[in-house]
Amino acid sequence: MPRLDGIAETMLWTLYDRACEARRPDGVLVDPDSVRMCEAIDYDFEHHFGHPPGSFAARAAEIDHLLRRWLERHPDGLVVSLGEGLEAQARRVDNGRMRWLSVDLPAAIQLRERFLAPTERFRHVAASAFDSDWMDKIDPSSDIFIVVQGLLMYLEPDAVRRLFVQIVERFPTAEIAFDVIPRWFSQLTLWGLRQTPHFRLPPMPWGINRNEIESSLRSWSPRIAELKLVDYRTPHGWPKLLEDLFRLIPLAQNDLPCLVHVVLRDRR
Repeated sequence: MPRLDGIAETMLWTLYDRACEARRPDGVLVDPDSVRMCEAIDYDFEHHFGHPPGSFAARAAEIDHLLRRWLERHPDGLVVSLGEGLEAQARRVDNGRMRWLSVDLPAAIQLRERFLAPTERFRHVAASAFDSDWMDKIDPSSDIFIVVQGLLMYLEPDAVRRLFVQIVERFPTAEIAFDVIPRWFSQLTLWGLRQTPHFRLPPMPWGINRNEIESSLRSWSPRIAELKLVDYRTPHGWPKLLEDLFRLIPLAQNDLPCLVHVVLRDRR
């Protein structure tokens, strides 16, 4: 097991959440690959991360749903997943024809390839999401869906904007899905929020409230044809109860995390 810390260690946090949820008979995610990886890695997951409520699994399941619907319309399409770590999403949604490109930093790709070997259809690129190398490998006229799961909140706000604009400029007819956290949670991580006494969450500088998302993204680019906010709900435990209470208050819903699904249109 390589030494991981900071943002890199969060790939184990999300893996553990998905694997635990997949083991449950009432789980929201069927994910045997995550179970296999979690059991193979020599790491004290529960000691570091505590009991997982399934929120990352619920997030992954909603993105799976978006991808399956897209693949019904684009069965030979290309999915690009930025910073996915040990996510096995490609295996969960595979229709036997689609192509998948996983882009992550070299250390993450090295660990990923111990468990999820690249194939002719499932390729890996060891690079930063900001590196134009992975973009140069893609035909922009292809049917493309770009997934950015569990990454943008770790970037500075200006970096998020630059990456979004870069993607839009290079792939003007793509669809994009990414997740956001609210401002209050971002601020807690900057103050040093701990998941457990043994794991401090890395700082998450980019937070945005639900009622700010559409206006912000449309100010970044005029090429957004459609923008939808997609809820994902924590399925278990006290986080679910707390979230259910939040959802009873209309204004408080702006302070919950969500997914953003963007459809682009080439207006050149």
